[in-house]
Amino acid sequence: MCSGILGGLRGVAAALMLAGMPALSGAETHGIAMYGQPALPPDFVSLPYANPDAPKGGRIVFGESGGFDSLNPFIINGIAPAGLSAHTVETLLGRSYDEPFTLYGLLAESVVTDEARSFVEFTLREGARFSDGSPVTVEDVIWSFEILGTQGQPRYAAAWGKIGGVEQTGPRSVKFTFNTVDRELPLILGLRPILKKAQWEGKDFTRSTLEAPIGSGPYVVAEFEPGRFVTYRKNPDWWGAELPFNRGQHNLDEIRYDYFGDGGVVFEAFKAGEITSWRETNPVKWDQQYDFPAVAAGDVVKSVIPHSRPSGIEGFVFNTRRPLFADWRVREALIAAFNFELVNRTLNAGIPPRIQSYFSNSPLGMVPGAPAEGRVAELLEPFKAELLPGALEGYALPVGDGTEANRAAIRRASGLLEEAGWTVEEGVLKNAEGTPFAFEILITNGADDIINAATIYVEGLKRLGIAARVVTVDSAQYKERTTNYDFDMTHYIRSLSLSPGNEQTLYWGAAGVTEPGTRNWMGMNSPAAEAMIATMLAAKGPDEFIAAVQALDRVLTTGRYVVPIWYSDVSRIAHRKELKYPERLPLYGDWPGFQPEVWWYED
Repeated sequence: MCSGILGGLRGVAAALMLAGMPALSGAETHGIAMYGQPALPPDFVSLPYANPDAPKGGRIVFGESGGFDSLNPFIINGIAPAGLSAHTVETLLGRSYDEPFTLYGLLAESVVTDEARSFVEFTLREGARFSDGSPVTVEDVIWSFEILGTQGQPRYAAAWGKIGGVEQTGPRSVKFTFNTVDRELPLILGLRPILKKAQWEGKDFTRSTLEAPIGSGPYVVAEFEPGRFVTYRKNPDWWGAELPFNRGQHNLDEIRYDYFGDGGVVFEAFKAGEITSWRETNPVKWDQQYDFPAVAAGDVVKSVIPHSRPSGIEGFVFNTRRPLFADWRVREALIAAFNFELVNRTLNAGIPPRIQSYFSNSPLGMVPGAPAEGRVAELLEPFKAELLPGALEGYALPVGDGTEANRAAIRRASGLLEEAGWTVEEGVLKNAEGTPFAFEILITNGADDIINAATIYVEGLKRLGIAARVVTVDSAQYKERTTNYDFDMTHYIRSLSLSPGNEQTLYWGAAGVTEPGTRNWMGMNSPAAEAMIATMLAAKGPDEFIAAVQALDRVLTTGRYVVPIWYSDVSRIAHRKELKYPERLPLYGDWPGFQPEVWWYED
């Protein structure tokens, strides 16, 4: 079922060529692209990767590890269940995953901006309604933007701070003017969740609650039990069922998430038929442990779905707020000491490739080992004095020999540690004050592959005289500690797209050094990274945009903030045979909402 996917970089290149087409400005349009024009015409029938004739009905049951204690996914406090915002709340515009960054009208029927993108104006659809039957109004839009920007998750604050003025321009129209040059802002605002203002009057938005938000999306929260399950049921009166953008999407009548103690228990529940779909991240398990009766009988199908997304970054992140990890040479030494070849062979039979940089596996990534050239070098040159070795000259991850001793890598790591002031005394690595080199690796319960990788890493670090230990906690403790950066090293994942933008400031911006709740877990403070993000946001064409992202990739990778592990260039989903998905897959392949958004149930 994967034969229709756009082929890897060929599809990306085609999309970027389209992005170079001239943009329309100043007129109402049915959609907006980061560059150029949307690929689909105003009268499109459905998104190209959705099946407009998909049957309606049926259900899907997912399994999650951990738990939840709140139904407000838009704030720092509490843990919300999976899928709540995606299934029950809508945005003004909706994303097409067949283009690097293009949005089409959803709650809004049209969008207007100028060539400079100094403002954006949205006009709501006349029939847009919340699940309780009340209309979605301009007042709801303005309130949602303000409450999220001032009291919501930190990721909403940056865009709100760039809004200089808000004006209701008609019964269903609202205009936002900007005080900052940021060409992505019209798209970012188009993806803000729209909530019902009246629901929150007299309530503290920042407090966790078990009252579900009233949204305008296809589903409502039907039943739930904190920490155990949540069920979303299709709203039979959903206002947007016939929109071309929605045609072929949201086909299932019921979506349920069951919560279990850890990932191993979830897999056993899948084998027992308690859940109906399971995403496998371990290629060895995929090859060796899917011989249970339901697979043999054909009741469970194994689907492999390719994609053209960047690798993103996953691995063990250093908290550079800790003096122990402030020196880049120490971080480079610990990256060298991570015996990826042995870990990957032990846990994954050596199948998945290693992440080489944050945007690897895409045209946005740097070339490992190659020096910066052309516009990328020009962008980095003003920051030459602060850049770490390799940013301009070229950098590639250390490669081990795959043996348990890993002698060459350990020798290199020892040399770097000695340069940074650490020496071994009676088998213990100590600094000039005699303080031993010791730290904790924080991991959430049930992350078995990561725990196993960390355990092998700890054994390797002993060769350097380093005393590291793995500490596991439940999901609630993990969230609290990572929100407040209360860790030495921890497991870290940041999924990245072909259209990076404002979220990069939340990931890598200096405010995250002290402000809790950002994605900047490593505590990096890099004027060069922030300048590359600013250039990316102001870019008027794809060439400047790509150069800025490639330059950012160099700053991040040579910052040595993460010990990278592996990534998968395919997604592996096992599911009941009745669950189907379209043959024609988009550029992004399996994006986060791919299942269940375009899936359907068919006996």
